Amino acid sequence: MRDETSRGAGEQAGAWPHLSGALKDGAHVLPIRVYYEDTDFSARVYHASYLRFMERGRTELLRAVEVAQSDLHAEMGGLAFVVRKMMIDFRGAALMDDVLTIVTRPKEMRGASMTLAQEVRRGDDVLVFAEVTVAAVRGGRAVRIPDELRAALTPLGE
Repeated sequence: MRDETSRGAGEQAGAWPHLSGALKDGAHVLPIRVYYEDTDFSARVYHASYLRFMERGRTELLRAVEVAQSDLHAEMGGLAFVVRKMMIDFRGAALMDDVLTIVTRPKEMRGASMTLAQEVRRGDDVLVFAEVTVAAVRGGRAVRIPDELRAALTPLGE
């Protein structure tokens, strides 16, 4: 959906590709460093910070298949994605200065919703696992996920 003329301020074709992660083996992989602001008083990642990390993973997955959420909203009459359901399994704790990997994989595509499997990893260790169902909405009502996005994500989930 994005072309050279719709890039954000300071965004250039091919510039800083690692900031958005990469598609690898049917999933999107996004590196994130843990900062002080992500932690609680014990220097461990605060549980709500993992939600932000996974939100970034979902956003960057869309960007990786060349669909920007801001374009969906602007070009499709206010289309947006909202979290409908989330199941989270906290298995371990990340610490300040850790480098984590957010792995996002499309799992199931339905009419107005899609389910994604997400992992927050430190090396080979899965610290958090989540299944997240997001729904496409416009004007507060569920709408069918656009065919362009459906086609872009379906090969990842196969």
